Formats: sequence, structure tokens, C-alpha cells
Amino acid sequence: MLHHFSIAAENPARVAQALANLLNGEFASFLPHPGSFMALSLDRYGTMIEVYPAETELMPGFGAEQVTFSSNAFASPFSATHVAISVPLSQEDIERVAAREGWRAVRCNRDGFFDVIEVWVENKLMLEFLTPAMAAKYTEFMQPQNLAKFFETAGESVAV
Repeated sequence: MLHHFSIAAENPARVAQALANLLNGEFASFLPHPGSFMALSLDRYGTMIEVYPAETELMPGFGAEQVTFSSNAFASPFSATHVAISVPLSQEDIERVAAREGWRAVRCNRDGFFDVIEVWVENKLMLEFLTPAMAAKYTEFMQPQNLAKFFETAGESVAV
């Protein structure tokens, strides 16, 4: 179960507010790191997206210390990190928020198995959003028996 994740953005407050709209939730300051914000879905799982200033890097603490925050003025705006998120919105609602923010949004089919809407936050970070119908198809595909068939067809030997 995914409960929260963090991303970096040029305008953390604006990004957190837009993501809160996509989650059908709220946004607030993220007090542990000034200048950061969070988008809260207010669902029963505590789903949250933390949004840090673009130059923020998380570093391991020393010994038993928790994570520390560092700043890197030369951090790349691109990342391999992405996440798929089910939201209670329609494709049109998702596209409306993305258009308002000037972000690229495109519906994509993942090899015939399921669809997602790629939303490119600040046109740098891809987040995949799934409408309720898309989420149902995704979760059906990801069931162990269906994954076993998929891997078998692909010639892979994977225990699921």
C-alpha cells in the first residue's frame, strides 16, 4: 500500500494545490521542511504527496538520525521516478487541472492492458492518473493470476 511519496517542484505551493485538486483533497504546508507543501487526499489510507522546492535532496542521517534535507542548485529537473495514482475524477477533470497549470496531459494505452493519463507536473515530472474505470482495469490486470498468464505468454518464469 502506497501512503505517501515526495516530489520536487519549482513552485511547490502551486503544484501541491493542483495535485490536491487532482486528488479531490486539500493542500497545506509541510512543516518539517520550510517552503514545502503537501497534497492530502483525505482518504482512509492517508494518501499524501509531499512537494519540496526543486533543489531539495533527501539525504540519509548519520547513525540513528532520520533523513536530512539538503539543497543542490544543480539538481536535474528530470527523474525516472513516477507513480500511478487512482483518483475519483473523470479524464476531462484531470485534463482541465493540467490545462489550467500549463502541464502536458495525454491519455496513454499501456500495451493494451490498461490506460493512464500522463500528467507532466511543471512539464518535468510524470505522474500517471487513473480514473475509476482505468483503475478497475489496472487492478484487474495486476491480479496474481493475470500476471502469471502475462509472464507465461511473455516467456518469463516469475512466481506471483
